[in-house]
Amino acid sequence: MRALLASLAATLAMTAITARADDAGKYTIKELNSPPPKEVREPIRKLLNDKALQLLTDKGSVLCDVWLRKDLPAKATPEQVKNGLTYRELEESTVFGAIRYEQEGTDYRKQKIKPGVYTLRLGFQPMDGDHMGTAPYPEFCLLVPAALDAKPDLMEAKELRELSAKSTGGSHPAVLLLFPSEKPQDAPRLEDKGNNTWVLFYKAPVTIDSKRAADGIGVGLTLVGQTSAP
Repeated sequence: MRALLASLAATLAMTAITARADDAGKYTIKELNSPPPKEVREPIRKLLNDKALQLLTDKGSVLCDVWLRKDLPAKATPEQVKNGLTYRELEESTVFGAIRYEQEGTDYRKQKIKPGVYTLRLGFQPMDGDHMGTAPYPEFCLLVPAALDAKPDLMEAKELRELSAKSTGGSHPAVLLLFPSEKPQDAPRLEDKGNNTWVLFYKAPVTIDSKRAADGIGVGLTLVGQTSAP
């Protein structure tokens, strides 16, 4: 009888440990009525929504808040809009939004991101041998310290990467991987991609020649997740 009870206790203990392990690293998002932070310069700030998407850890603590751009300017034909827009119909360095880290974060390259406010700009991975195999997709959002990003104008890729590198104090830009989203839903959602990778999927309205397009573009912004490359 004692042996049976001991075995049962061990099984229950193992079950509890497994449950805790399964629950670890779970994230959720919630929408808040919250204007963009004042750290974002006004020319960019006025392009952002007055609602934030807040990322919460499994313990309920806030990892970051994200403010999305009201609409993304694209260069596309009506046929491209009909077939579904991709990141390549947007110009590199386009402002996507802003993010505020309430605690230390990590970018896709495993670089530490200090608490603070950053703008998010579209960047394309350089097509060279140094970057092969480092990510499943070649599009990213680059983080730029909000204080250094004065206006939403496009900039050269080199300038964007140099500004973004100031987010970490290193020589490489701080990057969040963008997943493709071919059939976006209207409501933002957080999806677990496995390997502790959590992606915020949403549909962003699009303007073409300053006019709202018939449909938007699906965006998949990785808020938690790192490359498996060394």
